[in-house]
Amino acid sequence: MLRGFRDFILRGNVVDLAVGVVIGAAFGGVVTAFTKAFLDPLVKLVTGGAVAGAITLRAANPAQGIDAIVLDYGSFITALINFVLTALVLYLFVVTPMNTLMARFKREEKPAVAEPSNEEKLLAEIRDELRRRPGTSV
Repeated sequence: MLRGFRDFILRGNVVDLAVGVVIGAAFGGVVTAFTKAFLDPLVKLVTGGAVAGAITLRAANPAQGIDAIVLDYGSFITALINFVLTALVLYLFVVTPMNTLMARFKREEKPAVAEPSNEEKLLAEIRDELRRRPGTSV
């Protein structure tokens, strides 16, 4: 039972799925930050509204009463760094050890002995027949 569980865990599918879920969650944070940092201010510029952030852009749209918008690129960069660090930590502490472990288990498995070819079988039969004959030394 434990061997079956070990084989299931070390198959690689479970680890790949776990890594994919964590990377997906981190990338979701990057996308959310990008939306809040860049797309939301642009939408507010077009539709009218206020947003707090880091970069101020002057807009030539006095009809809506908006003369500037602010793009908060800091939260996007933070989320991007968070994503890269998360991916790096997962690679170093999950993927690399799992690859090492999988390689170790693959090395332990003995490769199947190759079946002798028909020529080798025929030569072995000839050798054995020659050994059986009296007066022949092979």
